[in-house]
Amino acid sequence: MTAQGSRTAALGPSAHVDTFCRDHLPPREQWPELTFDLPELQYPSQLNCSVELLDATIEATGGDRECLLAPDGTRWTYDGLADRVRRTARVLVDDLGIRPGQRVLLRGPNNPWIVACWFAVLRVGAVAVTTMPLLRPGELATIHEIARLDLALCDHRFLDDLRAADLGVPVVAYGSTDPDDADDLVHRAERAESQHEAVATSADDVALLAFTSGTTGRPKATMHFHRDVLANADTFSRHVLKPTPDDVFTGTPPLAFTFGLGGLVVFPLRVGASTLLIEKASPDQLADLVAEHGVTICFTAPTAYRAMLAAGRAERLTSLRRCVSAGEHLPAATWEAFRDATGIAIIDGLGSTEMLHIFVSAADDDIRPGSTGRAVPGYRAVVLGDDGSPLPAGQVGRLAVRGPTGCRYLADDRQSVYVQDGWNVTGDTYVQDEDGYLWYQARSDDMIISAGYNIAAPEVEEALLSHPDVTEVAVIGTPDTDRGQLVTAFVVLGDDVVADPALVRALQDHVKAVIAPYKYPRRIEFVAELPRTSTGKLQRFRLRQ
Repeated sequence: MTAQGSRTAALGPSAHVDTFCRDHLPPREQWPELTFDLPELQYPSQLNCSVELLDATIEATGGDRECLLAPDGTRWTYDGLADRVRRTARVLVDDLGIRPGQRVLLRGPNNPWIVACWFAVLRVGAVAVTTMPLLRPGELATIHEIARLDLALCDHRFLDDLRAADLGVPVVAYGSTDPDDADDLVHRAERAESQHEAVATSADDVALLAFTSGTTGRPKATMHFHRDVLANADTFSRHVLKPTPDDVFTGTPPLAFTFGLGGLVVFPLRVGASTLLIEKASPDQLADLVAEHGVTICFTAPTAYRAMLAAGRAERLTSLRRCVSAGEHLPAATWEAFRDATGIAIIDGLGSTEMLHIFVSAADDDIRPGSTGRAVPGYRAVVLGDDGSPLPAGQVGRLAVRGPTGCRYLADDRQSVYVQDGWNVTGDTYVQDEDGYLWYQARSDDMIISAGYNIAAPEVEEALLSHPDVTEVAVIGTPDTDRGQLVTAFVVLGDDVVADPALVRALQDHVKAVIAPYKYPRRIEFVAELPRTSTGKLQRFRLRQ
């Protein structure tokens, strides 16, 4: 399929009975140009990625291989996962009435059952909306407002905030250890029939709604097709990571982040490997789990790699053969220190929720420390000038990418910001050298990237402004050796409010209660006023100075 043809060709016949997602795709003229130049990207018009990643993998590599592991000793084979998926699919359809195209929220930490739920949702032709388990009621309500959810599947330990959000949709818990809890999804699945025929979705039916925060603070729903889920495995994973069925994957990114979904579910299952799913782990604990389970491929942020070295845990990492870093810039000093301590050359990668996963990277002898790498096979990357034309090597500009995946926001005017003239404009400032290597300069917007998390400054500002002692606030990212950037708040207090360490803690706790705790300002400075222009616009650059 040619790039031009991908923008004009009609979509395939949809299997979705509920047409909400297809109805809310952006206009075709606002789509990026899509390219499918590699033979492995020539997907059939009818495709269900759940079947391709599970049923087809079982047929190719066998069902008795280990698939999903957990630190508590859980060890599911491919056949075991497939059986649970089919039974859960029967519950979704027979008991809960889910129809193809309906949106199902998934809420829970990384463990085997959330993966089973994800596969079951896709198998029945529904759309998976996986969320961070730490999201607060207001954040969940916004997701529902955008995605028009039909059902929520929630780990039984994370029900309170979901129920407080009062979304008006059925909520089904999973993972209860109480054998008498007949309504728990796990127990319902155990009673269900073990056979289920997967829905024959179109390759361009929406499979996922993945949420990303914009600089306005309001999240955007990125819409990804069934073929998109496979495309990142068949580009970055196949050509750069190069996993084998004998690999054991692990990592720390939540499955709600597409970095985690790809690295911990899609990539290992595409080749028949196994994956160790960790609900929560400090860098020390991550190193111990790597050693205990013989992990060979690890996905995490530069912060965690630095922390494992600082804690003297390099000797626990001897089973690793691949380490992947994304979510924030990987400094050359971190790359070199990790290589010197472990012998492993970290694979740096640049990806985005809009593109689903990594599209710029390098591995092994192709790595140039400090560079993010080159366009992954299947993608093309250029640096654009202010006029939208590609710049020559050595000049600073905006990174733009094309490939088999691309940005499609659900009914959001910001589509025309991310996609320009057929390019996905990522919001990153880069320099490209003569050999095509890309060198990161900065973010082009006010997004803060801290320890691998994307945090929108306006969202933190809104949370702080809801505290009665705060009258004005501006939030920026400030450089930090360990986290890349620190969420830093400049706060103007009300009259007679005492600025002291106790108030700092109170404001931080307030933010943690309003939005996801990882977004809280780790640094708060009290100021008499914020720098503004004569027209009243905030001058963030002066705060950065």
